[in-house]
Amino acid sequence: MKVGFKLFAEGFGPREIVEQAVRAEQAGFDFVEVSDHFHPWLYSHGHSGFVWSMLAAIAERTETIGLATGVTCPILRVHPAIVAQAAATTALLSEGRFSLGLGSGERLNEHVVGRGWPNVTTRHRMLREAIDIIRLLWSGGYHSYEGKHLVLEDARVFDLPDEPPPIIVAAGGEQAALLASELGDGLFCTEPDKALTRAYCESGGVGPRYGEVPLSWAADEGEALDSAREVFRFGLLGWKVQAELPNPVNFEAATALIDREAMRDAFGYGPDPERHLEAVRQFAEAGFDHLCLVNAGPDTEGFFTFFEEELAGPIRRMGGRAGPAA
Repeated sequence: MKVGFKLFAEGFGPREIVEQAVRAEQAGFDFVEVSDHFHPWLYSHGHSGFVWSMLAAIAERTETIGLATGVTCPILRVHPAIVAQAAATTALLSEGRFSLGLGSGERLNEHVVGRGWPNVTTRHRMLREAIDIIRLLWSGGYHSYEGKHLVLEDARVFDLPDEPPPIIVAAGGEQAALLASELGDGLFCTEPDKALTRAYCESGGVGPRYGEVPLSWAADEGEALDSAREVFRFGLLGWKVQAELPNPVNFEAATALIDREAMRDAFGYGPDPERHLEAVRQFAEAGFDHLCLVNAGPDTEGFFTFFEEELAGPIRRMGGRAGPAA
């Protein structure tokens, strides 16, 4: 079982994100994921740094911890040729510690370049073409590509790692999980849904299966739930809503009636390790073997200490539970 820490770039400034990555390595995490957004989900988050700058700084400040985007959309805001170049450079700077998480994105971040927002079927087709372009450029030499949605003209990425970074494809439904098994090197999900890992494995997927586990640590249960609501209530909307709303003001309105009690079933919260471990266990038993812990609590350093003292050992011992979902 590999255990990661989510660097929530919408909630912290770029320098703090880099410091958290350094602390995560010290705490014994195996990898960190950095969110790749243009806008934050909520106005109260207040940040949204450029992911590739933060990853470059993290690569230089750390030695062993894995790095990943969680996740990058390569179909509208950023052309896949630029993603291919950025990922190759990050792989070189990190000396092979980088994995490229890719997904079909959210309107929140992609509409800013004024190219509209396609329906989900079209976005999946665009993602397929984007992955083709990225892998083509990673193969070396000059390449052109003409798809239905994306075009590449006479392009070459000059600085390439000896081994290209693995591509981890995000899935919010079974069709995307099938796409991950066909085109990706791993699966990325935010729900402990056995149907997704089953679809991925039964269609031939053999790579790592990443799951983001929502937690909120605080010494007081009420404080933990209040913080979870303040920071992460947007997550209760589900991907069909999250992918469609255009700006933080819309997420503020859509989540206005979500109270702290609604967070109880969605989060491991408070000071009790077992409550957190139960949330983690749901992902392990659903077939995920790379568990990325998301802390929506008010005290990041307190969470790191809590992980070191209470969570790290028990989570790693869950490794025997993980495997292709039955």
